[in-house]
Amino acid sequence: MDTGVLVAWFEEAARLMHQDRERLTDLDAAIGDADHGTNLDRGFNEVAKALAATPPETPAQVLATAGATLIRRVGGASGPLYGSVFRQMGKSLTSPVTLAGFAAAFEEGVVAAERLGKAALGDKTMVDALAPASRALALAVRDGVGVREAFEQAARAAADGAKATIPLQARKGRASYLGERSVGHEDPGAASAALLMAALAAVVT
Repeated sequence: MDTGVLVAWFEEAARLMHQDRERLTDLDAAIGDADHGTNLDRGFNEVAKALAATPPETPAQVLATAGATLIRRVGGASGPLYGSVFRQMGKSLTSPVTLAGFAAAFEEGVVAAERLGKAALGDKTMVDALAPASRALALAVRDGVGVREAFEQAARAAADGAKATIPLQARKGRASYLGERSVGHEDPGAASAALLMAALAAVVT
């Protein structure tokens, strides 16, 4: 997993966020501010532009640029949360990037988001997709799974985690203000996190 793969990850993420912008916004309209899709479409587009304008030399630089750009460019909670994931990953990742190294850095990134958002699995947030994806990567490393299969498993775990937020009552974020009315809706942050992992699986495979 070299610098080019990580750049391609963010380019594909930008494409998917743009493609699913309306769906993410509709999900957010039900339990939030109705701006999640718009914000992430703009934010990941800015990441792709930043990476093209100043091509990074290392995988860690890709992640640092992505994190800083999202924090600066995306409003609401999603920019700082995603930004914290990537910035922490950039600090933790070492070259050459192995599956085990990426999985460990990703786990630290998820912990950074949990800490910043004060969220845990089951709170109906992006953590409900990110944490299962991280666990899937860790299990893939333990079981000696190949890189392609490992990221496919992580993407499936994230998608399943996002869908699993539908029956949950939100305990964090604006959706928590709705109480029981948040039940029955997929969390938009978990949905965008699933897209992020789908983008990674796509470029690796």
